[in-house]
Amino acid sequence: MSSILLPLLQKLKEIVRGTEQVGLTEAEGKLLRLPTGDGGALVFRNNPEAPVLCAMEIAQALKSHPQLRVRMGIHSGPVNEVTDLNEQANVAGAGINMAQRGMDCGDAGHILLSKHVADDLEQYPRWRPCLHEIGDCEVKHGVRLSLTNLYTDEVGNRQLPSKLARGVKQRRWKMAIIGGTLFAIAFCLAFFIVHRITTNGGGALSSILEKSVAVLPFENLSDDKANAYFADGIQDEILTKLASVADLKVISRTSTAKYKSKPEDLKTVSQQLGVANVVEGTVQRAVDKVRVNVQLIDARADAHLWAKTYDRDVKDVFAVESEVSQEIADALQAKLSPKEANNLATAPTRDPEAYDLFLKGEYEQHAAESSLKGDGFDQASALYEQAIARDPNFALAIARRVESRSKRNHWGDSLSETQLGEVKEAAEHAITLAPDLAETHLGLGLFYYYGIFQYDRALTEFQRALALQPNNVRALTYLANIHLRQGQWERSLSEFKKCEELDPRDPAIPDSIGGCYLHLRMWEEAKRAGLHSLALDPRNVGGMHIVFFSCLNGTGDIKEATRILRTFPPETGSWGYIPGGYIAIINLGAFLSVVDRDYGAAFKAFDSESSNPTANRLRLSARAVIYVLAGDAADAQPETEKARDLVESKLREQPDDPDSMIQLSWINLALKRDAEALRLARQATELVPLEKDALAGAFCLAAYAEIQARAGQPAEAVKTLQRLLSHPCWSSRVHPAPEDRSGLGPNSKRSGISRTPRWQGTDRT
Repeated sequence: MSSILLPLLQKLKEIVRGTEQVGLTEAEGKLLRLPTGDGGALVFRNNPEAPVLCAMEIAQALKSHPQLRVRMGIHSGPVNEVTDLNEQANVAGAGINMAQRGMDCGDAGHILLSKHVADDLEQYPRWRPCLHEIGDCEVKHGVRLSLTNLYTDEVGNRQLPSKLARGVKQRRWKMAIIGGTLFAIAFCLAFFIVHRITTNGGGALSSILEKSVAVLPFENLSDDKANAYFADGIQDEILTKLASVADLKVISRTSTAKYKSKPEDLKTVSQQLGVANVVEGTVQRAVDKVRVNVQLIDARADAHLWAKTYDRDVKDVFAVESEVSQEIADALQAKLSPKEANNLATAPTRDPEAYDLFLKGEYEQHAAESSLKGDGFDQASALYEQAIARDPNFALAIARRVESRSKRNHWGDSLSETQLGEVKEAAEHAITLAPDLAETHLGLGLFYYYGIFQYDRALTEFQRALALQPNNVRALTYLANIHLRQGQWERSLSEFKKCEELDPRDPAIPDSIGGCYLHLRMWEEAKRAGLHSLALDPRNVGGMHIVFFSCLNGTGDIKEATRILRTFPPETGSWGYIPGGYIAIINLGAFLSVVDRDYGAAFKAFDSESSNPTANRLRLSARAVIYVLAGDAADAQPETEKARDLVESKLREQPDDPDSMIQLSWINLALKRDAEALRLARQATELVPLEKDALAGAFCLAAYAEIQARAGQPAEAVKTLQRLLSHPCWSSRVHPAPEDRSGLGPNSKRSGISRTPRWQGTDRT
């Protein structure tokens, strides 16, 4: 190879290695990279979109390196991994051949897709504008390939390939990517990207990997049923250890928790979870003794692969978890790196009592994550703290307490600056104790994300966690949510779909996908995602909200949307995908009453005082909003003054809380303090601009438009809405606010509201 070519080839390889898709897929253990003389080959074994996204990333990076004239091609098909005469890994098969031949048809800058890949992408509306059929190209042995040119305004080559235009055969550098199947070629550089498809004996496509496993809930056989936390904890620790093995696909706990410990129909479980194998187990604890029975089963054939019973002292339970994990990995013939083998053998603590307290904390934490109630996180945090008191070097307990406190800050009352400082200090200490433990990086990342909203620093920690534990669906979900907040919609959607592979029974993931589609104003796609979520859990509020909003936004038919919402349970209005603006303050139950001009019913939803100060503050804020909407604020001055005192007190504690600013803006409207209402609403938009947070920024901007409309600035409100609608957001139909706010009592038949939907997505991870 010439001395001129070597530096160019090295630069191309650096660009490829630097793409996010290569990093993520390699972390999952589902990428094969091979040299091909004057280039290289990539074989993706995960999401069919991954190679296409990789090609787009490469093309974007190549814009800064005009000396690299690269062409790319993408194909999806069968690929066989083989060992060559030098005992080096290699690949062969139709997938590789077709990828290279398609690549050979292009010129520098082209991203050419085979018909198979183009047909797959055609199913996704976001890809359709990028697909441009260019006809057939004759390749080796007279074979004709039907090709599609992939390009956007930013990347790709929109010109017809010269081979199709003139039939002239030219030598170029090659680059092929095989995985969703991508090829790229420039001058003499070759790189293949292929999406590997496997087949079963009958030749039908099979998406189930042999080395895939779901650890089902372990049955508690102890006489004391309160030991359920102990059985759950052992199952969870075995699952976590296996999740660190890159050569395995391990299903998330959220999905496996949907099943009994020993389901009758394992074949259905295999299909629903997309795994070949399941682990079943029982735990029986008596005083200081424990019996753990575990079996590994090929779920497709309902055939036992391995089984063992462990009778140990409770203090030796760590060894049982490590041995079980190792036995399962061996039975599945998983390749373990030295670090992965060490992870399987490592105990989180040597103190059995500290571990018992930790497992109790885990039990409470899982319950809190289901209910999203602040006191649940407090209970979990207290148990973690007791475990840490017994073993100050218990890094896993410290990391989980950090995570619990960060979620408490996000879902409950916000923590004080002092408390947040303590959380950060603990997170950094956990990483010092265990820098190679995924959970420590997850904890610090969540502090940056939920605690102080530093998204780039959070991304770094979540990416590190995913590299350490490739099956960690929580880290991948947090990455997807942050990319959503950064306005990287396509990347976020791709990551959420990867989450579905590892957590196929968690309704929160199609919720998130639906929320993303709502922001993109892809109403039908959002509705399908919401219905998928409801198919997994018919009482899932997030799915109900998505179906409701996709109808309301997509058609503007309030009557039909109201009919849909009334088919859902009463608690539907309590949480989930609640829109921004006033609807976020009064919730959907009262919103329906407001739409019907039944203000009495709307007030009734907030009649009862609460002993909880936070609940009472929110109740009075909601009533102030309804008074404004009803045009009856003058009759409620004493109550509204009380609401103002409570919210102002909250703002003194947390002066940068945009939610409180918007609540106080409505309260000021009720008190006829329009200038102050406008100032606070504007301050919220400055605190969380769209450029900083595509979700919360849209929420604040929508709220500001509503305040402007009711504070006598309708023209300015329209300008704000025009800016809002130039970005992805949930609004689709805009109705003007009333110009006259007088004479609209609770029983008025005239509209006292603006029907502008304002939506804010909710990260429910």
